[in-house]
Amino acid sequence: MARQPRIETSGFHHIYNRGVERRIVFTTAEDKDKFLEIVCEVSMHYDFAIHEYVIMDNHYHLLLENKRENLSHGMRQINATYAQYFNKKYKRVGHLWQDRYKSWYVFDEAYLFTLFKYLEFNPIKAKITEKAGEFKYTLLHDILQNKIKFCMQDSFVLHWFDSTNELLNSIGIKLDDKELKKIQEFQKKATSFKKEPNKVIQSLSLKEYFKADLPKAKRDEQILKALKDGFTGSEVARYLELSPSWISKIAKKSKVKLSYHTPIAI
Repeated sequence: MARQPRIETSGFHHIYNRGVERRIVFTTAEDKDKFLEIVCEVSMHYDFAIHEYVIMDNHYHLLLENKRENLSHGMRQINATYAQYFNKKYKRVGHLWQDRYKSWYVFDEAYLFTLFKYLEFNPIKAKITEKAGEFKYTLLHDILQNKIKFCMQDSFVLHWFDSTNELLNSIGIKLDDKELKKIQEFQKKATSFKKEPNKVIQSLSLKEYFKADLPKAKRDEQILKALKDGFTGSEVARYLELSPSWISKIAKKSKVKLSYHTPIAI
């Protein structure tokens, strides 16, 4: 069976990869720190924003946002650079990763926090810890310790909540059945995107919404109008050279449903 082509579209992607034969690929804390260092360096070069991460002993998860259609190039750089480091350190040869990384395009902005919560509960599911935020290698732990890495400064989690307590209360004690079902359905679904002919014409007319330098309040009003008129969060973010997570925050405050692309099952 032919491999499913990668979705390179700019936006949010859930990335997963694990060691060959499920072997341990992060043997020490130093290894995990090195992997994070590589992720942040590559993110700066490829213009990725990391919104969440979890590094376990034999696998990792990233929730990243690419602003250009360069996901495969960036991920290949991350995986290859770390494999080179690991093989040299432990004097081994051969493939480090089981396969090319897996990725899911997050086409529903409302799904983002459920995914964040799911990833934060990975160490709990593995019985490494009992409470979200206790495991060192997650974004929530970084937030609680006030040690947020530079490649994660634009995470939507930092913009959606006014305080750490609000974030912790939203995470709760465990994933409920509805959230688990949502995760399972999402991961089983292969998605593609319908190319809509009017999107090109529509994108060119964004200048009609932002004709001149606008005060921030007026700009935000125009952002909401553009979203309500059918422009995607990614289109508006690219046009204004803003982070899509910032567009998400504006939409969330006004309870405007945010879309990125139109998915169709294949």
